[in-house]
Amino acid sequence: MLIISQNLTNYDISLPNDVIFRINLAWVNSLDELKKLLKKHETQTVFLDLPRNRTKPPHNKYSFREISEIIKKFSNVRYFAISNIDQPDDLNEYIELLSDDIVIVPKIESHIAVKNIDKIMSKIKNPQKIIMLDHDDLYTNLLKHNESPEKFSYYINNLSKFCKENNIEMLRTIGIIFASETRDVTGYTK
Repeated sequence: MLIISQNLTNYDISLPNDVIFRINLAWVNSLDELKKLLKKHETQTVFLDLPRNRTKPPHNKYSFREISEIIKKFSNVRYFAISNIDQPDDLNEYIELLSDDIVIVPKIESHIAVKNIDKIMSKIKNPQKIIMLDHDDLYTNLLKHNESPEKFSYYINNLSKFCKENNIEMLRTIGIIFASETRDVTGYTK
C-alpha cells in the first residue's frame, strides 16, 4: 500500500494511478474544499485522515458528523484514519457513522494505545485491518509521561510483533518532502 499526501499535489507532481490519495483533514480549511478535493480525485482511492484531539496546528473547523455526510456521497473514500486512538471506545462514533465498506484505521500515537492495541483492533469489524503509527507522536508521548526514551523501541517492536501475528498492516511515514517556497495552504500561517 502506497499512500501519497494531498500536499504533494501543490507542487505539480503527477501521481501514479495505483497510489492511494491521502487527504489529511488538518490541512483542509473547509468542507467545500474537502468536496472539491474528493471530486478532483474521484478516480483515485482516497484515504481520509482525521486529526482527532490535535494539539499542533493546523486545526480543522468542522465536525465528524459533517464529514460523514460528505463521505456518503463519494465512493472513492475507502479508508478513514483517526488520530489519538488510545482506547477501543474512542472508535465508537466512527464505527456508528461510517459504512462497513470503509476501512477504519486507528492512528497509534501513545504508549497507552500500544498497550491497548488488541482491544482497539477487536472493535474493527472490517476484514482488512490497518493501523497507522506516528513515530514522532509516540516518542513525544513517552517523554510527556516520563517514560524512558529507551522504551521507544520496546513499544514499536511490540506493536510490530502484534501486527505481524494478527495480519494487521502497519503504515509508517517514509520520507517527507521539504520545500523552500512557502505556500499558505491552510491559513494557519499569515
